[in-house]
Amino acid sequence: MKTKIPLLLFALLLLAGMLPLSAQQRTQIALLKYGGGGDWYANPTSLTNLIAFCNTDLHMNLEPQYAVVDVGSSELFNYPFVHMTGHGNVVFSSQEATNLRNYLIGGGFLHIDDNYGLRDFIVPQMKKVFPELEFVELPFNHPIYHQKYDFPNGLPKIHEHDNKPPKGYGLIWEGRLVCFFSWECDLGDGWEDQDVHNDSQETRLKALKMGENIVRYVFSN
Repeated sequence: MKTKIPLLLFALLLLAGMLPLSAQQRTQIALLKYGGGGDWYANPTSLTNLIAFCNTDLHMNLEPQYAVVDVGSSELFNYPFVHMTGHGNVVFSSQEATNLRNYLIGGGFLHIDDNYGLRDFIVPQMKKVFPELEFVELPFNHPIYHQKYDFPNGLPKIHEHDNKPPKGYGLIWEGRLVCFFSWECDLGDGWEDQDVHNDSQETRLKALKMGENIVRYVFSN
């Protein structure tokens, strides 16, 4: 059974090492499962590798295996960090949009990584979640780019899509970044096992370092 602690408090206690080891070991990050026919399950090895990198490099105690959680499920509130990816269609029902909104307002965090082709679908769906907010491009001096590793030019380019620079967008609720959307970057591909895309170790390391920055930012904010 997962620890029922408010998400913000849980993240702060975890980072400070003030939770019992058993509670720390139960902390998971999750992959978001959504409807509409898009491949929410893309990059199956990416989160496992990112978790292992964070546990080794930051000495975190994340559960080695990630969870899968439906966007409309009450289980969503058990995970301080939720990752979303895919190439195609995304559809949130009104119940799912409300559930995701309550999760994000309540202290949760969503990282959306466009695996190519997701943007046109996810932007209008997130408008259902936060009709009053717009995605804004984060400046290069934003703290998410300057955690353990510095990325002075923002997101690294992992895979080429349309010969456009990578961009990081955010939804900001009452001064807090609740959703980070990485576009034209493909971090998740860089996190995958090396033999999946045959990326160089340098490229994979850039992706993992940026992913670790995102995780650390979430758990420290």
